[in-house]
Amino acid sequence: MSGKKDLSKDVLSAVNKKTGKIVTENAVKKLASGVTADTMQDEDELRKLIQSVSAMAKVPVSEKTINDIVGAVKKSGMNMGNMEMLMKLMLKK
Repeated sequence: MSGKKDLSKDVLSAVNKKTGKIVTENAVKKLASGVTADTMQDEDELRKLIQSVSAMAKVPVSEKTINDIVGAVKKSGMNMGNMEMLMKLMLKK
């Protein structure tokens, strides 16, 4: 055993707990399979991703929150390697 926590299970659990809705691992994998590094760089694609996550979790996301997330991604130069930061930002909203 590596002793590392399974971030994906932790995030899924946090989303389910925070939203009070069940999001399946398969649904997340299906959505994630279409995400590329370009998604994080293209504002329109990033907005679509945020809206897809919102729809999947059945939790509405305001335009202000979408703008905040897009702004944070652009400001940080975030890439696929540091998605944990984005997840933490989204879980705080």
